[in-house]
Amino acid sequence: MMMEIIFWLAFAGALYAYFGYPLLLGFWAWICPKQLKLNTQSELPSVSILIPAHNEESVIAGKLANTIALDYPRNKLEMVVVSDGSTDRTDDIVKGFTADCPVHFYRVETRKGKANALNTGLQHVTGDIVVFSDSSIMLENDALKAITKAFADPKVGCISGEDHIPGGGGEGLYGRYELYLRNLESRIGSIVGASGSFYAQRRRLCTPFVEGLAPDFLSVLNTVEQGYRAISEPAARGIMSAVSDTGAEFRRKVRTLLRGMTTLWAKRSLLNPVGNTTFAFVLISHKLMRWLVPFLLVIMLVANAYLLSSAFYLGLYALQLLFYGLAVMAWLKVAGVESKFYGKVPLYFTVVNVAIFQAWLLFFRGVRQEIWEPSKRIT
Repeated sequence: MMMEIIFWLAFAGALYAYFGYPLLLGFWAWICPKQLKLNTQSELPSVSILIPAHNEESVIAGKLANTIALDYPRNKLEMVVVSDGSTDRTDDIVKGFTADCPVHFYRVETRKGKANALNTGLQHVTGDIVVFSDSSIMLENDALKAITKAFADPKVGCISGEDHIPGGGGEGLYGRYELYLRNLESRIGSIVGASGSFYAQRRRLCTPFVEGLAPDFLSVLNTVEQGYRAISEPAARGIMSAVSDTGAEFRRKVRTLLRGMTTLWAKRSLLNPVGNTTFAFVLISHKLMRWLVPFLLVIMLVANAYLLSSAFYLGLYALQLLFYGLAVMAWLKVAGVESKFYGKVPLYFTVVNVAIFQAWLLFFRGVRQEIWEPSKRIT
C-alpha cells in the first residue's frame, strides 16, 4: 500500500510538471487574462542590439547582415558587438563590416565569459531598449518592431522573442512546448525565463550580469524584482538551426540548467509567495517542479518494481522500460528510431532529465559554469 501511494504521488508530480501546469495556465489565462495597457501614441524607441561573440566566424557576417536588413528606423538603431577573446576571424569580420547604422565593436582580450562580455556592451549602449541577441539566431524582418511594441505599456520591463528551430528533432518539439507555456504565462502576469538568444529589456532596468548565472533568466527575475512585467511576444521571431548532435545538446542542457539553478538560488526570495503570489506560483511550477522530475521518475521506477505481483503494475513497469528502451535505441541510432516521433520524444525527454540530474549533482558539489561556451549548431 505504501509503495502504491509513493508511486502515484511521484506520478502526479511528474504529470503536473509537464501537463497539469499547462492546463491550469490555460484555464487561468482564459478566465483572468492580464491585459497590456498600451500607449498608442508612443513612438518607436531607440534600440541597441547587443551581440556577444566567441569564435563565431561561421555566422557573424550573416548575423550582422541580417540585423542591418531588419525593418527599423536607422536613426534609432545601433549594434554593439563584443568579442569575448575570440581566436578566429570573428574580430576581423566585424571590423570590416560597413553599414548605414552604427556598428560598435569592442574586444575583451582575455576570455572572461558571457556575463563579462554583456557587461562590457552595457557600458556602451545608448538605446532606450537593449536587445540581447546571439550570433546564431537570424531574426525575421519585423522582429525588432514586434519585440519593442509592448514597451508602450509602462509596466512592461522585459520582452522575450521566440526562437524557432525548423525540424530540430526533440529540441524543436521541446522548444515549441516552452514557447506555448511562455505565452500563457505572459497572459496571467510574467514569464519566468526569456529566450537566451533573443530578448529585450529597458536599459534603465539592466543590472550587471554575474558570471555563472543565466543572463536571460536573471534579466527576467531582476525585472520582476523591480516591479515590472516580463512577457513574451510571439510575433518577434528568430530562426536558428538545431544543435549539431545529441551529445552536444546534452552538454548544452547541463550548462544551461546549472546556470539556471545557480540563478534561482541567488534569487530564491522570489519563491516566497508573500507579496507576489502569482509569480512565485509560476516560478515554482515551471522551474522547480520541472527540475524535480528526474527524482520523481526514479521514485516511480523503484516503487513500481515492488508492485510487480500485480498485472496492472507489471504493465506500467513494462511501459516505462519500453519508453526508456526507445530512448536508448534512438541515442544509439538503432533501426532508424531516432528519426521517428516515437524515438525523438523519448530520447529528448530522457536526455533532458538526465541532464537535469547531472546539473543537480554539479550544483550540490559546488561546481559553477563560469565560462560561456556557445553551442555549435548545424550550418
